[in-house]
Amino acid sequence: MITERGVFDMAGKKDGKFQVHSDEVTKAAHNALERRGVSVEAIAEIVFEMQEPFNEGLQIAHCIESVESVLQKREMQHALLVGVELDELAEQGKLSRPLQQIVDTDEGLFGVDEMIGLGAVLTYGSIAVTTFGHLDRNKVGVIHELDTKAGKHVHTFLDDLVSSIAACASARIAHRQRDLEEKGQGFKDIKPEETAPEIHVEGTDT
Repeated sequence: MITERGVFDMAGKKDGKFQVHSDEVTKAAHNALERRGVSVEAIAEIVFEMQEPFNEGLQIAHCIESVESVLQKREMQHALLVGVELDELAEQGKLSRPLQQIVDTDEGLFGVDEMIGLGAVLTYGSIAVTTFGHLDRNKVGVIHELDTKAGKHVHTFLDDLVSSIAACASARIAHRQRDLEEKGQGFKDIKPEETAPEIHVEGTDT
């Protein structure tokens, strides 16, 4: 099959190179979180804590929808897969020296973990960036648990990635609230599945 974007064959290849289906990547990203003991609900609780004081009628279900939508983004999925893989390899002692020791101890001057989280958050604008900074400093909810977990577990990348997901989901709530305010409404007036600003703003086609 030939399209404007290249040549695809029946094996899922484009121009002779294999492409992973988006459904597989989405599933892998969710599995990575679950495998590391982080639920969508736990991240949504962070979003709710940050946004509920400013959004009358906001429910945890709105926040869950927002987290799930963020996890559909390829940038976030790819960041999760890379970060969790590095954490797990560090737990198994399979990274080369000195990277093994740096990741294993979450070296204070090692900023690659923050950079991956920050890179994934940029999709949602400056409000997401500042929220990420807040969460990175204050370690709210499950982020604190990941940051302080002792023993064999390594969460050098995961705590920043969860901060990134929560920051993005929180930014989506803030943007949706602005849309609702302009229509004289609030979260009390919409169902959780109507949270997405990309879908429910008048004048858009998506």
